[in-house]
Parts: sequence; structure tokens; C-alpha cells
Amino acid sequence: MKHVLALIFLLGSLYSRAFSPDTIAIVTHHKVLVVTDPAKGAKSYVAWGIFPDTKKDIRNIKMKVTLGCPDSIPCAHWDYLDHIYLRRRGIVNSKPLDYELGRMITPYGSIFQNGWQWSWKVDVSDFSSVLRDSVEIEYIHSGYEPATVGWNLTVAFEIITGEPAAEPISITRLWEGSYKYGDPKEYIEDKLVPIHFSAERNASFARLRIQQTGHGMDEPKGCSEFCTRYRDIRFDGKLIDHRNLWKKCGDNPLYPQGGTWIYNRGYWCPGDLQEADVFDVQLQKGDHSFDVDMEPYVATGNIQANESIASYLIQYRSPKNSNDMAIDQILSPNDDGTYQRKNPVCAEPHVIIRNLGREILNSAVIWYGTKGYPMRKHTWHGSLRFNETTDVWLEGPVNFKPGKNVFIVNATLPNGKKDQWDSDNTMRVQFDSPLVLPNKMVVQFRTNEHPSDNKISLIDAFGGIIYIREPSSFKPNTMYFDTLLLNKGCYELNLSDTAGNGLEFWFEPEQGHGFLRLLDTEGRLLYNFESDCGSGQHLAFSAIPGAVYDTTINRLAFSVYPLRVKDKLEFDCVASWPTDLTVLIKGAENQLLEKHEFLAVKNRITNIDINHLPTGRYFFEVQVNGEVKYKKRFNKE
Repeated sequence: MKHVLALIFLLGSLYSRAFSPDTIAIVTHHKVLVVTDPAKGAKSYVAWGIFPDTKKDIRNIKMKVTLGCPDSIPCAHWDYLDHIYLRRRGIVNSKPLDYELGRMITPYGSIFQNGWQWSWKVDVSDFSSVLRDSVEIEYIHSGYEPATVGWNLTVAFEIITGEPAAEPISITRLWEGSYKYGDPKEYIEDKLVPIHFSAERNASFARLRIQQTGHGMDEPKGCSEFCTRYRDIRFDGKLIDHRNLWKKCGDNPLYPQGGTWIYNRGYWCPGDLQEADVFDVQLQKGDHSFDVDMEPYVATGNIQANESIASYLIQYRSPKNSNDMAIDQILSPNDDGTYQRKNPVCAEPHVIIRNLGREILNSAVIWYGTKGYPMRKHTWHGSLRFNETTDVWLEGPVNFKPGKNVFIVNATLPNGKKDQWDSDNTMRVQFDSPLVLPNKMVVQFRTNEHPSDNKISLIDAFGGIIYIREPSSFKPNTMYFDTLLLNKGCYELNLSDTAGNGLEFWFEPEQGHGFLRLLDTEGRLLYNFESDCGSGQHLAFSAIPGAVYDTTINRLAFSVYPLRVKDKLEFDCVASWPTDLTVLIKGAENQLLEKHEFLAVKNRITNIDINHLPTGRYFFEVQVNGEVKYKKRFNKE
């Protein structure tokens, strides 16, 4: 056992490093190749990490999960539910704890290329009392795909040391498991019974932490993956939360994906690390209860719906400080992929603040600006109880120099008083300056069969509307060219889609195919929007008079349609200069089936016959000089 612990300590030391006096990074799983076990439907990946000992104060813990395409095999294809557990603490044969730290729904990765990766973060500070010393972390990957596809998995913990906002006393397991929903023979409320507990000595408040996702597809509503249903939470018999368990997926930051990623689901989306719901309630001495009630529902056919739930009760001492606030997130400007739907921006920085003090937060002063430019001041007023957050939009344009920039936000004077813990009052993030374009350009927009879903607007850095195309101005399957002459400045062009299915989506060929492009006055491509964009897309750019078109960059735009096809594919290509292309047709397991060479292509639409292919799933891949530039899934029917 001594040798085992020594090895664990060595591995933990290799993957642990302090990158600032107050921050520690611990990596338990480092680029682990993750594949399914089709025979069992789940496969376990266990690793240990060395966390701070119990003498070290912990302020905050974030768990970061990264998935990437492995070097040896393609990325996995399906959206599977994966669980991340804290299994035990201490030594290998310690008593199991089995706390679920988070749940990852894998993305549809079939169109991702070698080198692709994406990271997500969630707060797991509620488990700070047990993420101590040697800890066993288990990642369970579910699914039935063959082992010829998979993921590179990294699980890391970012720990900020320092005085906790409130000290946890105990963790109690509540409802855990997969509960049948809509089954006339097994009523879910017979399982989700009220749970009673006693307030711990010195406990000031209790936190209910719950993660819930819906799965299965019954009749008539498609529950629980594709149906909205409400959930009520009661404390001591009083309703404290009522919400529909439904999540919009068309604005997922990770887009496009290879499958049906746009469809809203039962409180989850493909390619997402779910954030837990947390509810704080004040405690008095004595006995209390929590209760979860689901919307009454009885399925009539294909009865298979289930609600996957993990929930815990964490009792806390009173918050340490009276006046304590934090900058929780900077949503824009920020070049983190999590916020790419909103970035870059020209104006109105967007941040989230959090109250971590006992007193209700009613006011604060926020200083903000880009490094190297004057800071600006914003006075916020509102009402936040302990641990509550709110969005704050800050006034004015965002200053920037070409390339990388640093944006700084500093929160001060909560309720007009000195912050009693100011280490989390300042946040810095990097952001990229907007694209530089000539001030005279052409908006090229080809509508699909449902243009009433789409709107295009252009605003300047002061919020003024410069150009707008309402849905009523479009006809189906029509090409539009609008010329813009702009003053020097920063602008934001927004494409919205109210149906959430973009200008194209492979599973809905009946909506047709559209695209949005920016051209210079000579018809050369400046920027190509992603047509498979779900709820829309955003572009910020600087319009500069006299900006010269860079003839050293080969700007490319591709499309292939329809993606549910019987006989032929229409392949559209635009390039800055005559370009040799290689088109590969691959099978469902990424095996090469056909190779087509196209020489000196600049602006061409070509039909590719696939009538001879058997019914099934395929991939259409375009390469230039051996580099993959475009990849789409299509189904031969």
C-alpha cells in the first residue's frame, strides 16, 4: 500500500502545479483515451489526484472537463450521458463516498477534425470539504459505439485558496438514480418522497444541489428527452422553485455538430457540462424537509421515459463577511470558446457579479476597461441575497488594439463599504480585436425555403441601427445583394433564426439551403457565415476606409446540399483564386469510399452523383493541399 500511495503522490505531483499564490491546478485525467464498452453500455476511467489538506482554506473550486479528438482514432459520434464521481478519499480501500460532481453530455463529434478540442467548467465548491488529500475521481463514459471512435479526456480542478465565503458543515445524499416518468405502473412521486433532516449545530443555511436530465422518447410527448415538463421544489412544504425542465440548444456555443444538435431537450444539450441547480434556504433549529414534485403525466405508448437525478444537501455556517462581492464572469469581451456566440463585441461589456456577503447587496461600483486605455466607472444598484448573481451591461464602446487585448473588471464598495474579501473583486480576460474590413462592402444573402425565420441587422458601437433586413423583406430561395458604405468604426452584424435551425440543417432538407457572406465591391469573399448556425450568428468588425484586400489569403466558402439525399449532391465552392480541391466521400466509420479531384476551382457549383451508394450515413470532406477545410455529414436515402 505504501508503494501505491507513493505512486499516487508522484502522479499527483506531476499534474499539480501552483500557477499563482492563490490558485492550484490538479489534473486527475490527462488526455486519457475514452471509448465505450458496447457489451455493457458503460466504461469506467478512474484516476487519483492530490488535493489540498484539511488545514488549507479553500475559496472556490472549478472542475474543467476537456474533450478532444484522439490522435489514433476519430472523435466519437454520439451524444452520450457521462457521469463524473468523487468515489473515495484517502486510500484505495477507503469507504466509498460516491458523490456526483458533474455530468457531461458528449457532443456529436463526427465532423470534428484531428487537433479539435473543447473545454467546459462547472463550480464544485460545495464538495470542498471532501476534495481533500488523496481523492479518487471516476469518469464513466456511456454508450454503444465501437472502440474505433472515442475522445481524449482531461479532467482538471482549479482551486482558489483562501477564506471560504461560507464554511460547509456536512453533505447528505438525497434523491439519486434513474426514476421512471409517465409509467402508469410506477408513479414517480412514489419514489421522489419528501426527505426530512435535522439542522446541524451552528448551521445557518442549507443548500439543495440537484442535477437532473431527462431521457427516453415515449408517446405522446417524447418524454423525457424531447418534452418539456415542470418541476417543483418545496422546503418545509413551501414552494421555493418552479421551472420547466427544458433547454434551448440552438444557441449552444459548440456548433455546428454532426448530429441533431439544434433540437431543444429535457434540460440538457449535446456538447454540454451541466451546471447544477442550487437553492439556499435559511435554517432554524429542529427538523426540516425538502420535496421534489414532477408535473403529473402518464404516457400512452413506448413507455421508457426516465429522469436521471443526483442531489445533495449541504449545510453551511453563516457567511463569513457582511459585505463581500465577486466578479463571477466576463461574458464579453472574452475569447474563451464558451462565449464565442457573443464575441468579439464593439460595445457594452457584459459581466456577472455575485454577492458573497451576509447583507443583501444593494449597490456596488464597477471599474472596467481594456489594458492600456482609461478605466471607466459604472454604479450598479439592485438586490442580491447571498450567492445570488445578476447580469450587468456596462456602458460605452470597447477599446482595443490590433490582435490580443486584456479586459479588466474591478468591483468595489459593496453597499458603499469596503469589501471584506477583495481577492475575487478583479478579473482579467483576453480578447481578440474585431476583424478589419473595408468600409464599403456587399452583404450577400441567399434565403432558404423559410426566410420568415431570419433577420439581419447591423449596429454601430453606440447601438445605432445602420442596416436591417426584416423577415418580411425576404422571399424563399432568393439571392439578395445589399451594398453598405460605412463610416470608420466598429460594427456588429447579427443573423437571427427564430426557428433555431439556421440557414441549413442536415436533418431538415425541406427548409432548403441558404447562406450569408460579405463581399468586397469586386465580388471577392471577405467573410463567410456558418449556415448550420442554429439560432443565428454574430460578427463584430472594424470598417476602415482604404483597407486593402489581402491577396495572400485564400478565403474559401463551401456548401453541399441536400444532406438527406437520394441521387446527387450539389457542391458549391468559392475561393479567392483558382484552387485545386480534393473531395472525399467517407463511410459511417470514416473509411474512404471515393475520391474526386477538382482543378482550378474559383466559383463553381458541381453535381456529384451518389445514386450508387447504399442507404446509410456518410461524410463529405473537402481538402486543400492535404488539409481538411470542410466536413459535413449526409444521409443517403
